[in-house]
Amino acid sequence: MKIGIIQQANTPDIQKNIQGLKDKVREAARLGAQLIVMQELHNSLYFCQVEDTAIFDMAETIPGPSTDDFGALAKEWGVVIVLSLFERRAPGLYHNTAVVMEKDGTIAGKYRKMHIPDDPAYYEKFYFTPGDLGFKPIETSLGKLGVLVCWDQWYPEAARLMAMAGADILIYPTAIGWESTDTEDEKARQLGAWVISQRGHAVANGLHVVSVNRTGYEPDPSGQTNGITFWGNSFVAGPQGEILWQAPNDKEEVHIVEIDIKRSEQVRRWWPFFRDRRIDSFGDITKRFID
Repeated sequence: MKIGIIQQANTPDIQKNIQGLKDKVREAARLGAQLIVMQELHNSLYFCQVEDTAIFDMAETIPGPSTDDFGALAKEWGVVIVLSLFERRAPGLYHNTAVVMEKDGTIAGKYRKMHIPDDPAYYEKFYFTPGDLGFKPIETSLGKLGVLVCWDQWYPEAARLMAMAGADILIYPTAIGWESTDTEDEKARQLGAWVISQRGHAVANGLHVVSVNRTGYEPDPSGQTNGITFWGNSFVAGPQGEILWQAPNDKEEVHIVEIDIKRSEQVRRWWPFFRDRRIDSFGDITKRFID
């Protein structure tokens, strides 16, 4: 499978961002991509730096404008595209939702972000209701895509449940970066932990991992923080955690990574973690904490 990675720096101009993404999708398709993955909430700036009810006006229905536009592009080029949208489900009910467009332009399926952070500059609980679709891979012409979103990438349970449900690959649209007051050592620790955790999901589940982050600086409209410098570093890891490709932190990228899906089967034969799981002793995993 040839995977197209689109790492983009966004602007306040949503239409300009969307046009940039469309141009990059076409570029990736021309380079031979079969599956194209974009970053979290790719149409706009990362608006969760502030809590503002007016921002809810940016949300859209699914199906809606973005699925129509990118669905037409998927059909035109015969590619599968992973979108990340601000979903308006009903009045007062919104989700952070990944949507997979099939190569015939139809919606193959969607996933609503399950883990919702609430930290300075990442006020996502103000905007998003936790997902209610579970950890279910999306069936496509290329295989079963285990699509998760950003904060989900820190949770081994999410990756495991996707793998247990038959995912052929794990995919993480992402928006994460540094605050300017972080020291260089702290920045290195944060980025390292982000990469290590996802490589660990690849190893533990014997699956490829595709993580696509945005890049560029986005100011905090409230002025309470110094904004976020998104750290890019989009990457693809193999089923033994090996880095197959990694983007730089400070520039846009359109890159094609070719992976061998069948390799997962062989790695799982070498490292039979699924065989040796002590499922008879894992009951406490559903508790918040064991006192």
